[in-house]
Amino acid sequence: MKVRLTDANFPRTADRRVYHLGIRPGEVANRIITLGSPSRAHGVASYLDPSPTPFVLSSERGFLTITGRYKAVPVSIVAIGMGHPNADFFVREVRECLSGDMVVIRRVRIRVFPPAAPADIVRRLGSCGGLRDFPVGTIVAPKGSIAVSRNYDFDFVAGGVTDGAAPYRLSKPVLADPALHDAVVSALHETKPAEITTPIVSDTLNASADSFYSSQGRQTSFPDHNEALIAQITGTHDDVATLEMETFHILHLAKCWVPDPEPAPVSAPAPPHHAATAPSIPPPAPPATQTAVPSPSSPVVIAGGSEEKRPRIRAASAQMVFASRTSRDFITPEDVAAREAWTGRAMLEALVRLELDPEMLHEESGSVWEVKGVDAVAR
Repeated sequence: MKVRLTDANFPRTADRRVYHLGIRPGEVANRIITLGSPSRAHGVASYLDPSPTPFVLSSERGFLTITGRYKAVPVSIVAIGMGHPNADFFVREVRECLSGDMVVIRRVRIRVFPPAAPADIVRRLGSCGGLRDFPVGTIVAPKGSIAVSRNYDFDFVAGGVTDGAAPYRLSKPVLADPALHDAVVSALHETKPAEITTPIVSDTLNASADSFYSSQGRQTSFPDHNEALIAQITGTHDDVATLEMETFHILHLAKCWVPDPEPAPVSAPAPPHHAATAPSIPPPAPPATQTAVPSPSSPVVIAGGSEEKRPRIRAASAQMVFASRTSRDFITPEDVAAREAWTGRAMLEALVRLELDPEMLHEESGSVWEVKGVDAVAR
């Protein structure tokens, strides 16, 4: 039996669960790591505090949310799959389930471009100085991202640029939140194991494509006219070094979101409907420890010259180079495991070290991390 939805504009169930992620207010924390696969989400979740047992919810649409605590601070880990559409579902639906700030670190595996290409393209890449072929195992924390989009007005059958309609379009860069970016870089350096010698890079741009094949310059049987795409990217932005599919959209939505003046009311979470989710709901937990010194809030000047605090979305990214499309090297499974462990813990450290205004945190009352009973009295 289908769950009845209450609003076609922004679908929710009667108990306020969002349509794709399946969560509701009180089941996702202000500090979030998002990544692609559920297996890697569970890997990061293995570093959460043993008490409380993390809340786990898998939606029918393939999203996984794990909420627990790291060093007593509420955090969530959300697996979203691939691509701009899934990133869009994630940001919009989590934002509607949160009060206060939303802080997101996107962790992703990437392959350094360009692909194997004819000699004339390689020469053009070299001349513009935009190619940075990092060794496999490098960790990249990009300062920002551009979008690479297929131009549907281009004639992909006949080919040829007409009326300025090139086959692919590049956006202007959108920057990561500077404080969060710095926290990510700092945590990576401070937690880096001695046996890992590959670099941490933080001064480059990322490119996020709207497809895995055509908009990333891969050659298939389709007439994608993408032979010069990598040269176009690096010729336009000479500090672009990595290419994937989600980071730009997350950073873009974070920059352009404007909150409503009045926050939505928050009520206690009800158990998920069996047709929408597969939850694991933990018992109540010890109190959270938030940062002692609040960072500057997001003030908005209102009539009369006073300031009103408004929530915001802050986003950054960390990317693991697992293969090089120039040298065609691949990282070993042992090195993958070591870097997954290191970066997972580093992202958690970056989240809990980032200072947030206590007034910009989601209310614990009614949440899956609410303190109840004896622990509440001890607090």
